[in-house]
Amino acid sequence: MAPILEVRGLTHIYSVGTPFEHTALKDISFSVEPGEFVGVIGHTGSGKSTLMQHMNGLLKPTEGTILLGGKDIWSDKALTRQSRFRVGLVFQYPEYQLFEETVYKDIAFGPKNMGLKPEEIDRRVREAAGFVGLSDAQLQASPFDLSGGQKRRAAIAGVIAMEPEVLILDEPTAGLDPEGRAEILENIESYRKAKNATIMMVSHSMNDVARLADRLLVLCDSRLVMEGTPKEVFSHAQELLDMGLDIPDVTRVFLRLRQLGLPVAPVYTLDQAVEALLALKGGDHRA
Repeated sequence: MAPILEVRGLTHIYSVGTPFEHTALKDISFSVEPGEFVGVIGHTGSGKSTLMQHMNGLLKPTEGTILLGGKDIWSDKALTRQSRFRVGLVFQYPEYQLFEETVYKDIAFGPKNMGLKPEEIDRRVREAAGFVGLSDAQLQASPFDLSGGQKRRAAIAGVIAMEPEVLILDEPTAGLDPEGRAEILENIESYRKAKNATIMMVSHSMNDVARLADRLLVLCDSRLVMEGTPKEVFSHAQELLDMGLDIPDVTRVFLRLRQLGLPVAPVYTLDQAVEALLALKGGDHRA
């Protein structure tokens, strides 16, 4: 199966030729398969947000190529415009971009720009609202009358309504309480399953990416320094800590147990932790 997204030798330098010149990304290469959920982690300033903004052509590489469906998104103006609909980008705190009179009109903004017919726009708005748990009554309300979590869901629905093949999310749960975070992540997973969409999500929550992601990209100082399944990446727990990154809570606990001399394997989810502890006791106690 051909990758839906492929990044080849991506370098991005801000303010080239000025005293403020800064290399945000350096020689990044990776590919993403259709339907895959990829988590992107790294400390503040590592280049995560800059990377995300290249995926749909918001930023143009200083060097390197972004391929969408095997085609360079910068090879033709029509392809660049098309990529912005095929790859949906949800910024951090997207609710600050709500501006229409009603939630319905806000969600409809993207589909309207795609030149769709009114009945197709209506279908997409209502389906996107369903994915994020907004009622018909809330669609007719002002977005500014919604709660913080509802505003976040409305903003995500506005991107989902364009039915992107790839959904890029930059810290989609930032600033939300645990219940709000869980709801947003459930909404994202619902969209992925219904549309077989590809997801790329930047997150500081190692617990979330360990549970949801098929694969992780680890950025450090503008470079891609590690890539693999959550199991592969979090098996390098000490290296991640040395980079200034967090690790899942259970991984931290089991790392300490290993340091204390207990023969436990690295884990990154609660289910794995239970199995490891049962094995340590000398048997599998599952029914």
